[in-house]
Order: sequence, then structure tokens, then C-alpha cells
Amino acid sequence: MERNRILVVDDDPLIRGSLYEMLRNQRFDVEMASDGTEAMNHLKRHPFRLVLTDWKMPEVDGISLLNHIRHKYPDINVVLITGFGNINSAVEAIRQGAFDYLTKPIQPEELEATIQRALSQYIAPVESIEDPFVGIVSQDISMQQLFGMIRQVANTSATVLLEGESGTGKRVIAQAIHRADVKRRHHAFVEISCGALPETLLESELFGHVRGAFTGAIRDKQGRFELAEGGTVLLDEIDAFTPALQVKLLRVIQERLFERVGDTRTVRADVRIIAATNRTLAELVQQGRFREDLYYRLNVIAMRLPPLRERRADLPLLIQHFIDRSCRSIGKTITGITDDARRILTEYGWPGNVRQLENVIERAVILAPRATIDTEDLPEELRQTPTSGPTMDSPIGSEARAPETDTMPVGLKDALRLPERDLILKVLADVRWSRSEAAKRLGIHRSTLYHKIRKLGIQTSSR
Repeated sequence: MERNRILVVDDDPLIRGSLYEMLRNQRFDVEMASDGTEAMNHLKRHPFRLVLTDWKMPEVDGISLLNHIRHKYPDINVVLITGFGNINSAVEAIRQGAFDYLTKPIQPEELEATIQRALSQYIAPVESIEDPFVGIVSQDISMQQLFGMIRQVANTSATVLLEGESGTGKRVIAQAIHRADVKRRHHAFVEISCGALPETLLESELFGHVRGAFTGAIRDKQGRFELAEGGTVLLDEIDAFTPALQVKLLRVIQERLFERVGDTRTVRADVRIIAATNRTLAELVQQGRFREDLYYRLNVIAMRLPPLRERRADLPLLIQHFIDRSCRSIGKTITGITDDARRILTEYGWPGNVRQLENVIERAVILAPRATIDTEDLPEELRQTPTSGPTMDSPIGSEARAPETDTMPVGLKDALRLPERDLILKVLADVRWSRSEAAKRLGIHRSTLYHKIRKLGIQTSSR
């Protein structure tokens, strides 16, 4: 699926054209539809990452289009456009699965911020609430144990902490917890990528704000905790919380109370909180960078997601799963994969884990000139084995080498980071050290890439 392809749906040609120009100026790939029926036809022909639709349209309105998308294309985020008088209805639409809403007149800055958040978040397909693990492909024993743990805690109100490397599927597991919860699964599942937002904007996104609370606050806005009322909130990259926000989150967990930014009224939050991180919070506590009392509150139920290199038996299943899914999304038929291509995929170390595998398979399906995926359809860094990364059988980092100009990590924990470090170094070199372009190629947010560059000791100042 094209990562930045957006479908704009509005029956007013002036608004439609205005949105088109704003989005094109922000370098998005945009297509337009004049009503819900035309939008459905577009969705049949092309893959989209986001649909931006007006609320009021003849025949098929915005909420009908939303329901159609949630049923047929669960990977696609939907943002509704509404007049100020319909905000209550728009909030209800979010509870039904819309990512967010915008009110007219639309400000370019608010439009860009909302779309960037929507494009940075992945929504796992929800095909059946009867099976909370639908769409999760694994026969690995550690994953099966994780599923058993989810079943045990799902119907409690316990806070859950998910720890695992980037790309291991923390969001997918969080949604499985939500779907397994009989009490909450009929309410909203709301997620927020904490590392993608500055502190001031993150606080507003979490708790909401009142009009006039800060420059640009032109209307009252509900935060994610309010939108998830009765349901679940996933706080991804929880390690990005500043000390001030950590205090406020601690209060929400302990007392289920908070205030909107700029408001004195207290709001009660009936939500389950799931926190996710690709770092080890216990180490951050020891370093004085994360509150110990908050860590213990989050760590009531801790779940570690194993990296893909520890799930070798799952690789054939995942490869076929992503081939089938990409074929459905793109409208292409792939009947097989050559032995050489399969060997490369199963022997690669996958520093980017399941997310990286999914992106590689999607790329291969798109580029394959025949009905069979071959080695030339795979990225160069995979074909250059073993230097592109360790095999699943070799010690992690045994083949990894970093340029002498960069500070080399030492020790076992740092050695485990070498495959990820080498992948980032190679992508940076390929794009001439443009961090924005590197983040796009890696499928991560720029702030996440900056964080990894610092953590892995990659020197960029002299580039």
C-alpha cells in the first residue's frame, strides 16, 4: 500500500480543490472523489493509507463511508470533516472507528498535523471480535504463551506494559488485548505515538484542551483519554514522556482523573491503559530518566514481545501471510516464491522485525514482473548476505561491521543492537544522510530515527 496516498471525498468542488492543493503542497499523493459512491470505486481500484471525507454528502454520507471502510478496508484510517455544530456526532464517529475529525474552516497546520499522526499509526485489521487473535500469525511457543497471558488478564482492569524491539507487533498485541476484553471491546481503541509529538502537543492530544488555552486553540478539543471512554488507550513510545507528563499520567493511573489543558474542571477516565516501548524502562529508571513509581504502576502486567530472530518457525507462515495480504491490497496475483528468494528471507536477521518483513514482502509483490517472487525483487541489503545482516542461525552481530568513523558499541547488549545499527547506517548512506528520507525508507517517524541514532552512537554531525 502506498504509505502517503490519501483519498479526499467531498461533494463541494471548492473545498475538494482546496484540500487537494493543501495536501499536494505537503507532498502527499492525493486522489479525489465527489461523493461516497465514487470513493468506494476508488477504493476498489487503488490502495490508500488514509481517507479524508466530508460528513454531510448526498446518498452515501461520511459515516456510511466510514462503516464501509472499517468493514472492507480495516487498514485504512479515516478522518472526518464536519461543521462546528456536528462535533458531538464526529466524536461518536471516532468511537465507531474514525481516527479523528477536523472542523471547518480547516487550518493547513492542523490538517498536516492530523494527517501525519494518522499516517504514522498502523491499525491492525479487526475482522472478528470473537477471535481476539485474528490476523496474528504465529505458531511459536513464546507467542502462544503470550496469547495465554492475554486471555488471563483481558477481563481485568490491569494496566499492561508491552516491551519489545521496534516492529515486533506491540500495537497488534495491544489490539488483541482490547478485543479479548468482553467489557471494553465494544468501545473505542485509541492509540497515540508519544514519541512523534512535542510535549505541549502531546499533552493536548492526551488530555484535550479548551479554547484559548494556547495559541492555535481555536476550539475545545477532547483528548484521547476522553475519546477512549469505556475502551482502551495505547500509549506507544511511553519512554518519550517528559517528567512533567509522567506526573500527570501517574495521576490518571492512580486516580483515573485529569484536566484538559487550560481548564480547571476535573474529568474522570474509565479506560484501560496499555503502554508500549522499544526500550527497557527498568534501565531508564536506574538512569533517573523515568519515574520509579510510574514504572511500577505501568508494570502491573508486563509482556515481552520476542524479536523475529527468536521466532524462526514463524517465518514461512509470515512470508505467505504478507504475500496474500499484499496481493489483496494491490490487486495482484503472486503464485509462489523461488527457493533462492525464500532462503534469503529465512536466513536474514530481520533487525526491523515483523514490520520490516511486511514492508519487504509488499515491495516484492509490487515489483515482481512475474507471478513468482525472485531474488531480484528483494532489496539489495537482503541479497548482500551475509554482510547485510546476520543469519537466523548465527550469533546476532557476528557479521555486522560499522564504519571506523563511528563509535563502535561494546558489550553483549550493544552487540544485539548491531544489526539495527548497520541497517540504519546503510539507509543513511543510500540517501546521502538525509534523516527525513531515511525515516521514510525505514517506515518510522523522524523522531524515532533521531532517538535511535543517539541510542546507537551513530555520528552524523560531520556528514
